[in-house]
Amino acid sequence: MKDCYLGIDIGSISTKGVIIDDHQKIIKSLYIWTEGNPKEATKRLITKLKESLEANYVIKGVGTTGSARKLIGLMLDACVVKNEITAHAIGTLSRYPSVRTILEIGGQDSKMILLNRGIITDYSMNTLCAAGTGSFLSSQAKRLGIDIQDFGKLALQSNNPVKIAARCTVFAESDLIHKAQVGYQKKDIIAGLCKSIVLNYLNNVGKGKKIVGPIVFQGGVSKNEGVVKYFEEVLKQKIIVDPDSHLMGALGIAILAKNNKRKQAYHLDLQEVSFDTVGMECNQCPNNCEILKIYKNKKLIDAWGSRCGREFTK
Repeated sequence: MKDCYLGIDIGSISTKGVIIDDHQKIIKSLYIWTEGNPKEATKRLITKLKESLEANYVIKGVGTTGSARKLIGLMLDACVVKNEITAHAIGTLSRYPSVRTILEIGGQDSKMILLNRGIITDYSMNTLCAAGTGSFLSSQAKRLGIDIQDFGKLALQSNNPVKIAARCTVFAESDLIHKAQVGYQKKDIIAGLCKSIVLNYLNNVGKGKKIVGPIVFQGGVSKNEGVVKYFEEVLKQKIIVDPDSHLMGALGIAILAKNNKRKQAYHLDLQEVSFDTVGMECNQCPNNCEILKIYKNKKLIDAWGSRCGREFTK
């Protein structure tokens, strides 16, 4: 039997999973929509990955990262649970050991990670506004009647990108509608949107940061050739986009799971496991904490949110 390791990156928009072997090679991967339910998305993801995995492989490590990492880590009894910054850095370094700057734009947020000799020296995140993220681009593509897969290709056809105010989703949509009504060509509007996303990212997430190459761009938006083009144009540097750029967080946490593997194999028969969460307000003291209780097979396994240290047993 061969050992393998599962890494899951659970985001608000998408859930990514990879299975790697002992040489850190991705042998299986999957990208699905979270659809507001990370528990069910994880069940679907694992079921499909297990169905495609050869019978001579056994899963010896499971790691979770992303916004729902703690919840899914409990659900799977993961051997490692880490934040996205660490996971993305580890995944990227496994492919590009000399990387100095990681640009990441996902479905709902964006981040920048600075490294020196394989060590994270600084990072920043933008989780407050969706302007410039994957969900923002998808909504604008739909508004313009364009398949999101063609968005970047159309941007490359433009030689005259229109200036779009993309610092805020509301202003961007208003500006985009106005430019379309005035009569600007669709390709120029799309190119302007791609360029404004780059400028917005650099002025917010990258504010005060010294961006040094090699630069690796990842996350779902890295598949947009128009955004890649304008990053290279503005930064005047080559931008590396890995074929698995959308999976780097999952790859990184899978590598960490490999380094923390268990002796026993994970069976991950989730269809036979009930996993429920119950929210409540604790009024035992003036804090009135909002408590989230986690139940596995009807048994309380954890409770989050207590500020006074009170423990919950049922």
